[in-house]
Amino acid sequence: MEDKTVLYAEHGAVALLTLNRPAALNSFVPAMHADLADGLTRAESNPAIRALVITGAGRGFCAGADLSSFDFTPGPGLVERADPGPVIEKNFNPTVRRLQGLRMPTIAAVNGVAAGAGVSLAMTCDIAIAAPAASFIQAFSKIGLIPDAGGTWFLPQRVGIARALALAMTGDKLEAARAKEWGMIWDIADDPVAAALVLAQKLAVMPTQAMVATRKAMRVGASNTLDQQLDLERDTQSALGRTHDYIEGVLAFLEKRPPAFRGI
Repeated sequence: MEDKTVLYAEHGAVALLTLNRPAALNSFVPAMHADLADGLTRAESNPAIRALVITGAGRGFCAGADLSSFDFTPGPGLVERADPGPVIEKNFNPTVRRLQGLRMPTIAAVNGVAAGAGVSLAMTCDIAIAAPAASFIQAFSKIGLIPDAGGTWFLPQRVGIARALALAMTGDKLEAARAKEWGMIWDIADDPVAAALVLAQKLAVMPTQAMVATRKAMRVGASNTLDQQLDLERDTQSALGRTHDYIEGVLAFLEKRPPAFRGI
């Protein structure tokens, strides 16, 4: 397992995926994208898993794409070989879509530096908890690119357009404390993995479908009109009203007992 670029472990109803290229700050190479996809599939295929945590091995969370995996050898076809577009289309974008469509809530445990698409990965998760020394760097402008892997979509939503533009244009480091203050992350913990696992265990016994539906509704809320969002809320509530967990939650409330949610 240690040869894998993404490690998989289960803690009760929680799956823990650990990006495992610590010497390269867990930057992505093609094999790592494949291993991450396999880990997500493994979690989703186990009905007992109802929450997911993603973290990094070593001193970093994720430094985005490993630029050494691109072919910058001088000569004919350099521009085509160095084009980041195909890598984004084949690897990063599917990961973002996969995480945003996952059937369970997700938590990023940001144990160290997150740079480039690593920041986007943390923001793609539903909740992020960072170590006090963690930092977030929009490194793209330093190599002539824009934030990707959803960065231009997530970042303005988290911190506002003024801060997002300044972070993206300057590439300045954002410390964990300010990232929390600005709303990029949920919390700071000395041991973010342990804190994320505790939170994930809490979420894993809650109504899973309702949490995923909340993610979907909030994702489209920024672009919907109020009328569209009211209709979406009505239709989503109606669908959730047919679930076991809705009936169980209301009965438990009325009967003054703890609910036994099943995620269905």
